[in-house]
Amino acid sequence: MNAFGRRIRGGEPAIPAAIPGAGAVMPFNESTAKQCLEANGQEHVLRFWDVLAQSQRAALLAQIEGIDFPLMNRLIDEWVRNKPPPETFEKIEPVPLIPVADIARQDAKAAFDAGEEALRAGRVGLFLVAGGQGTRLGFSGPKGAYPIGPVSRKSLFEFHAEKIHNLQKRYECALPWYIMVSEANDAATRAFFQEHEFFGLAEQNVRFLQQRMVPCVDEQGRFILESPGKLAMNPNGHGGCIPAIIENDVNTDARGRGVDMLSYFQVDNWAAKVADPFFIGYHVLRNAEMSSKNHRKNHPREAVGVHCICDGEYRVIEYTALDIYPQLLETDEDGKVVYDAGNPAIHILAVGFVERVYANYDKFPWWRAHKKIPYVDDAGDLIEPDSANGYKFETFVFDALRFINHEPVALAIERAGEYTPIKRFDGDNSVVGAWKSMNQYWAGWLEAAGCPVPRDGEGEVPVNIEISPQFALTQDEFIEKAKDLEWPDVGNIALAADGAFIGQSG
Repeated sequence: MNAFGRRIRGGEPAIPAAIPGAGAVMPFNESTAKQCLEANGQEHVLRFWDVLAQSQRAALLAQIEGIDFPLMNRLIDEWVRNKPPPETFEKIEPVPLIPVADIARQDAKAAFDAGEEALRAGRVGLFLVAGGQGTRLGFSGPKGAYPIGPVSRKSLFEFHAEKIHNLQKRYECALPWYIMVSEANDAATRAFFQEHEFFGLAEQNVRFLQQRMVPCVDEQGRFILESPGKLAMNPNGHGGCIPAIIENDVNTDARGRGVDMLSYFQVDNWAAKVADPFFIGYHVLRNAEMSSKNHRKNHPREAVGVHCICDGEYRVIEYTALDIYPQLLETDEDGKVVYDAGNPAIHILAVGFVERVYANYDKFPWWRAHKKIPYVDDAGDLIEPDSANGYKFETFVFDALRFINHEPVALAIERAGEYTPIKRFDGDNSVVGAWKSMNQYWAGWLEAAGCPVPRDGEGEVPVNIEISPQFALTQDEFIEKAKDLEWPDVGNIALAADGAFIGQSG
């Protein structure tokens, strides 16, 4: 609850939830906000109150009212005042990976069949994490609106929507799409979908939910003001999907549709299989609560989390902690990484599991990041710090894995066609890298279908290639549908959802 008894995430109110004897919840105004802040040692937040416009006062009160003070007090005590040492484990083991799915393998065929059955039965919903902005891509707007199509310039959102169209037609089902946004991009994301008429999807099957924000604190644990009338806040991390699902009644909506599992992926991975029958099938056959995909690490210090079994408990250890756990840097006699289960942030969550984790969310781990956080000084002037001056708190969805009660489902995947995250415009995990991966990946499809593709001396593809996921999700589907296509002359090639060539040039 927040300080005045409104449900947030559990915990006890910091001060009484109602006016004694009044039998009603306190109205949240300047007086009650001041009382709340003083009770929690944060009275400095209102130091500019007298110079704020009415609209600024209302916005600041709304921020204060939404704060989970018991949670913040716990985080400040644990992570700022006490700064606990890293966890230690007596035994860390590699997580057992299911090999990359191959339909010729008996277990994979059984999984594929079970996954297709679950899709046809309408048991699968989609959960997309899309709270980021495109700033690091040189783009103003939600990251999901970034025009990633190398020829068509279609957005990341549209790429994912076209995959949904393909699956819904194939399995004659509805795939409800739950999209978690942030305070920063909520309105812009909704407007983008409206502008593009939900990419042809049924509007009632697309639902937006906003993750919660948490205050940033300075090195003394005091809330930071980014302007005289606004607290510096950050989203509560992708682990915030757990409370967001419950507090926005996504679980209720899903159950009402017959959906009992959510396929979780992130918007910046254009290649994500939004509902993979193999993955779904393994999840179903093993009666799993939460399942994960894993790509094998290229080298020990690759900047990805590592899935492990730590003292018998499923954990994901972030790459920033590799020096704390040096065994994670081990290689075998052939030079291969021993702890190689990299984390691409692709999961399946059972709806019932999300409900159980939420009921115990006070035990869910939080993490601290030491950051440079702009702030206003006592004169009200904005200061841009030269070094880290405060802390942001966040949660990670993979930490829910420690709560599972069943055998872990960890499916190995190839990166091509599954995992190409976009974090910046150029360099590693970039837009430029994604375009290159698209060209290489789809060139293989074209060549398999009998269409020659130019390659340079190093085997690289010097043209842009783009195939709509609505036209084909797999190479086999593409070959079957491409039989009657007449290929254009060599140049950029883009296939639309209906199989028409668009935007080719020499």
